[in-house]
Amino acid sequence: MEANMTNRIHDMVEGKHWVELRKWYADHNVLETADELSRLGPEHRAVAFRLLPKDRALRVFEEMDPSEQGRLIATLRKEHVVELFREMDPDDQVRLMDELPAKIAKDLLEGLSPQERHLTSILLGYPDDTVGRIMSPEFVSLRPTMTVSQAIEKVRRAGKMAETVYTLPVTEESFRLIGVVSLRELVLARPEALVGDLMNQEVFSAHADDDQEEAARLILEAGVIALPVLDREDRLVGVFTVDDAMEVLELESTEDFALSGATTSLNMPYMSASVLRLARIRVVWLLVLVLTASISVKVLDIFEATLQSVVTLTLFIPLLIDTGGNIGAQSSTLVVRAMAVGEIRFKDVFLVILRELRVGLLLGLMLGALALLPVSYFFDPKISLVLSLSLVSICIISATSGAALPMLAKRVGVDPAVVSAPIITTLVDSLGLIVYFLFANAILDI
Repeated sequence: MEANMTNRIHDMVEGKHWVELRKWYADHNVLETADELSRLGPEHRAVAFRLLPKDRALRVFEEMDPSEQGRLIATLRKEHVVELFREMDPDDQVRLMDELPAKIAKDLLEGLSPQERHLTSILLGYPDDTVGRIMSPEFVSLRPTMTVSQAIEKVRRAGKMAETVYTLPVTEESFRLIGVVSLRELVLARPEALVGDLMNQEVFSAHADDDQEEAARLILEAGVIALPVLDREDRLVGVFTVDDAMEVLELESTEDFALSGATTSLNMPYMSASVLRLARIRVVWLLVLVLTASISVKVLDIFEATLQSVVTLTLFIPLLIDTGGNIGAQSSTLVVRAMAVGEIRFKDVFLVILRELRVGLLLGLMLGALALLPVSYFFDPKISLVLSLSLVSICIISATSGAALPMLAKRVGVDPAVVSAPIITTLVDSLGLIVYFLFANAILDI
């Protein structure tokens, strides 16, 4: 159905059925419109976008992915681009500029008014992936000595340009944060009541140079609509809102999901990516996995004499490496998720390893016991013993490796997802084979 809808819009643009296209716009909301435009080719997308009513064009544009916005801008007339850019919030402007060539970004920045350029430049001054880079510098702050009626009047006067007015920071002199008050509390309070008496002094906040993912998770855990952002002198410089936090978490989850699957994040909608780009983000990881898998080949070469002596051993190699890889993937997935939501920290590394060691031992004993009798019945009991002991050892190695490696990676500044399932699986395969053949040599007297 979606494909048919996209083809229909393509046909309307191709056939220049402008009246029909405008009617389609009228019958669909901005989310549906943005989604369908992102599926069109660059030229058709630009033509279709120009036909949007002026009051809806900005809303549709803001619903697009920043990478899609960048590609659309490259096909629009300069005056149209400048008008769109001016209407965007500073934090959205910065996201878009990060997707544009430097010259185009510079030209757009110079086209802003001095005040707009100042606000956007503030955000550009913070490093990538920090809260300061994506916060909104437009906010309404109150003083504790204000009455409720004065506070509401200020919200009416200045709130139109603010990112949010539902959570209002309360500051002293020099914009030092001392509390927050919600718009709901102001509306329900007596007009003569003081803001200082209503504000909550237990404030969740972030510093502008804090990691954006950590700040986003703080919003999620604290259950707040907006997070005040402070500079190094603890002065209020912006607010980080829940909608921006959700975008950050979605982006980080997408990156982690891609890395755990041995690929790189597309940073664009799947349907907008070329076949070449889809192949390029995968091939590097595949080469890495091929190189690490060559270790397993070398292990097989070293123990070639063992395999030649007891060919039956080769039958259980797939079972062992699959079991080890699966347990390692399970362990790393649980640990990476627990680190991401703050349930465990590096100081817990030994407790986590000990816990996973016990889990691995329990799993190994269960799997080894299940394999013991059937393999003894169909094969030599000694081979059954080799298999059972190998399963126990491999389960322990896989579980502890899956727990330790992501935590160590995080400690040295590497994304834990990088060393999750695919890498751990490949490395555990080699260790599992070594253990298997060592047990075989010892028990079978090879």
